[in-house]
Amino acid sequence: MRIRAENIVKTFPGAGRAALRDVSLSVASGELVALLGPSGGGKTTLLRVIAGLDAPDSGAVFFGDLDASRASVQERRVGFVFQSYALFRHMTVEENVSFGLDVRARADRPSKAEIRRRAHELIELVQLKGFEKRRPAQLSGGQRQRVALARALAVEPRVLLLDEPFGALDAKVRRELRGWLRELHDRTGHTTIFVTHDQDEAMELADRVAVLNGGRIEQIGAPDEIYDHPATAFVHEFIGESSALDAQMREGRLFLGDRALDVTQPHAAAGTLWGAGRLFVRPQDVVIGEDGPDAVEAEIVSVRRAGAARRAEIALPFAPRARLEAEAPVLASLRPGERVPVRFRRAAFYPVEAVAAE
Repeated sequence: MRIRAENIVKTFPGAGRAALRDVSLSVASGELVALLGPSGGGKTTLLRVIAGLDAPDSGAVFFGDLDASRASVQERRVGFVFQSYALFRHMTVEENVSFGLDVRARADRPSKAEIRRRAHELIELVQLKGFEKRRPAQLSGGQRQRVALARALAVEPRVLLLDEPFGALDAKVRRELRGWLRELHDRTGHTTIFVTHDQDEAMELADRVAVLNGGRIEQIGAPDEIYDHPATAFVHEFIGESSALDAQMREGRLFLGDRALDVTQPHAAAGTLWGAGRLFVRPQDVVIGEDGPDAVEAEIVSVRRAGAARRAEIALPFAPRARLEAEAPVLASLRPGERVPVRFRRAAFYPVEAVAAE
């Protein structure tokens, strides 16, 4: 089922600005799309508008070729999974999964035998066989979330919507459920949209990622495209790690302080000849200890362990306020105060007008 949201505007009473500002999104049938962004960016509001839980001020939602803007949640046949699970505590796993079928109108309700068969099939699909008679309090957080997903699938939805489905779980369980959800999606083929503020989750799970900020979609694309070719300064700063520095473009050349830098600028610098802006550099694009004509001298400020890697904070003497994070060679004995040559593999320059517009 293809889903389209076209020119959605949504404002809540008392809010300083619109929660969604002319947002359009198209999700192909069978695609898994992540809505990623900071709190207040509009992710959950867009999901609720698609589900029919909130009505937009203007714009339309299409399920296939059908304008579903005035259709109820039931008529849209969406499966919705909340962060809080929303399971019925007094019901067993089997009863929770069966609930959506049990409450259907009599003319549309399957037989009790069919409901039971469907519930057991889904319980097995989410790897909870043997837990049918347990209640939510007897399950772990990850198991409760699987029950919530099985309940959403029981109504045979045309689209599956998940709002921060792993937000209440610890990091280890989240990692385990990511792979399981992707495998489940590939097996069932549902069109799926999920909200998250966890960029690792979005990049690992989704076919495409839509980055929202301030009620607008800043960029949508495959995870590699979003990471390697961020369209805006916000996307570059929000996705992955980067150092942001004040810089200038003069006659098409990039300057940091009074020093011209010879770096690859694959993003917003194209066509910019003059002006101030922000330069973003990722730690893996800063090479410490390699001399050459394009190298600059830097001072080691500190060195620390960052998981399996080492990180160095470096200062650039020709730009006193400039501080960069860099990946430190594992075998190098770098010391604070030491001066070393540094090269930049690539960076991204965004004119100050583009940064301010965000």
